[in-house]
Amino acid sequence: AAAGQLRDLRRSCRLLLFLSQFYIFVSNCGSLHLEHSQPLTQAVKDPGPTRTFTVVPRAAATLSPLTESTEIPPYMMKCPSNGLCNRLPADCIDCATNFSCIYGKPVTFDCTVKPSVTCVDQDFKPQKNFIINMTCRFCWQLPETDYECTNSTSCMTVSCPRQRYRANCTVRDHIHCLGNRTFHKMLYCNWTGGYKWSTALALSITLGGFGADRFYLGQWREGLGKLFSFGGLGIWTLIDVLLIGVGYVGPADGSLYI
Repeated sequence: AAAGQLRDLRRSCRLLLFLSQFYIFVSNCGSLHLEHSQPLTQAVKDPGPTRTFTVVPRAAATLSPLTESTEIPPYMMKCPSNGLCNRLPADCIDCATNFSCIYGKPVTFDCTVKPSVTCVDQDFKPQKNFIINMTCRFCWQLPETDYECTNSTSCMTVSCPRQRYRANCTVRDHIHCLGNRTFHKMLYCNWTGGYKWSTALALSITLGGFGADRFYLGQWREGLGKLFSFGGLGIWTLIDVLLIGVGYVGPADGSLYI
């Protein structure tokens, strides 16, 4: 009986040893399988850089030239619709000008309206080609009322000799002329800073002995001189009344009186 129990104990120990070795083998195989499968899982989960493809409909591609062609030209803002063709601004028409005409003489030119511009003749019929009457002269030869120029506030209007400045001038829309419609011109300084001649003269007569007229015109150095000398004992005051009265003494910024 003791020998049978010993035999059963040996069998139990062998069985436990086999099961423990089998468990160790299975666990090692499982970890090895996870190590090999993990990169594959990451590769599957990481799709890499995505690419976006935009499908352009065929209808939109065919309509794009039509859309570009319907854009409003910039000159259309100056062109009235269904007006008289010979009254259109110069930016709305193309004329076959001739520079060999005689200066100051009336001349006619053949003109055509630009694309997208609609106009009519004297009978209110649509018209594309027409004749325009004008005087033979270049744009820079026009009178001062026919163009607009920039004004300068950095030159002296009261000076001897009288100063000039270079202005950029542009012909008015309804005026027709030869050459460039934008040009440079030397003009006399002619701007005002808001000083009134009547106010300056009144201050010179009443408070000129205290330099009020010079202070008003922005000439504070001369004003201090008149203030502390009591108007040069009256002599300086009389001289300033005459100089301001004839317009020889003006504002310190070089502008004209109102």
